[in-house]
Amino acid sequence: MAKILIVEDNALNIKLFCDLLAAHGHQPEAVTDSRNALEKARSFEPDLVITDIQLPHVSGLDLIRLIRKDKKLARVPIMAVTAYSARGDEERIRGAGAQAYVSKPISVVRFAQTVDELLESGEQADPTGEDQAEWANEGAEGPSLGEPGGEES
Repeated sequence: MAKILIVEDNALNIKLFCDLLAAHGHQPEAVTDSRNALEKARSFEPDLVITDIQLPHVSGLDLIRLIRKDKKLARVPIMAVTAYSARGDEERIRGAGAQAYVSKPISVVRFAQTVDELLESGEQADPTGEDQAEWANEGAEGPSLGEPGGEES
């Protein structure tokens, strides 16, 4: 059983991710306010972090960078999820330090497979963001599952 921190501001997505992870034997813990995510990650000590990119207050990209700079969390694998799959997103997310990228609406099978691959790889994350193991960019373009429209700033 892996401890997985979910950083997501949409209640439907939180329920979907938590239910799916629990059904696969994992221990999910959700944080809805990205301002509390780093502190929660330090206390929860996750085996994996799943974060939305479009978050109020602290963006998912900024959160990924903060995790990579934290000595206690720097090597925890990160999977980014986003409703936006514009050109350049993969490079920006990879550059921030995430190992996987899944577009919303998520494919439940692909989501579970990516989680399993990140947990089973046995490889710790490269805090520099230079060695990226898995990129799963599939799904629809544009807002979905309660995501607001518009560009990320």
